Amino acid sequence: MWKGTLRIAALGLALLAGAAAPAGPTFESIEIPSGDLQLKAVLFRPAGPGPFPAVVALHACRGLSPSIGAHYRDWGQRLASAGFAVLFPDSFASRGFGQQCTHWNRAVAPLRARVGDADAARRWLQAQDWVIADRVALVGWGHGAVTALWIVRPQAGKRGERADFRSAAAFYPGCGLLGERAWSARVPTLILMGAKDDVNSPKLCAEMVAGARGRSALAALVLYPDALHDFDHPNLPPREFTGLIASVDGSGRAHSATNLIARADTLTRVPQWLAR
Repeated sequence: MWKGTLRIAALGLALLAGAAAPAGPTFESIEIPSGDLQLKAVLFRPAGPGPFPAVVALHACRGLSPSIGAHYRDWGQRLASAGFAVLFPDSFASRGFGQQCTHWNRAVAPLRARVGDADAARRWLQAQDWVIADRVALVGWGHGAVTALWIVRPQAGKRGERADFRSAAAFYPGCGLLGERAWSARVPTLILMGAKDDVNSPKLCAEMVAGARGRSALAALVLYPDALHDFDHPNLPPREFTGLIASVDGSGRAHSATNLIARADTLTRVPQWLAR
């Protein structure tokens, strides 16, 4: 596990973090089967015939629709420019639900439908002749990061599958219940947290990863000093939210903001991790 103060060139990385996503990769809206549901999704695909490694990307509690926002568009374009096909399944709008930050609907809880959506997205990618079937990774943010952590547990592996997820990255997940369930990972899994996150507890995630040491050497935590929730957003001024389902102090009040140093580190670290 890595934890501590980042020793990086702040000015150069700040400039990188503030830069626009690479021009070129565009996205298309598609639908894929997930059980009895036609799951709406957004696909970013690199130029050329492939085959490419791929990423299933899971949105946070605000959802993906009505149109893919700047946060996910930036990641989709950057990962596609790095050679990944990136598929964002829309778990909420596909079922007629809106944001889940201030509302809780069990039909789209991280442990249930969203796990099925991620597996359906992986299988769809693996069926495409322009995807390398054994090189599909997983990344999630917030609500979607919790889903990613449930998926990578050893007991969640599915026998007879064509290929498993190869690696995973989880941005600022809620780790409380997972830690209580003695979480560990069957594939290399990177957790990225802001040390000042007051939506989900960095302390609980650190304890979860430390507890997994005896069960798994595949989990790593990066804790960014001074960073809040959504630190990897390309341009998010400091904001305060109220009425949230999740907050560290239980008040429903929490904060988000871009952190240029933390964001810049993730722009290099995460693609390298997913390419393992």
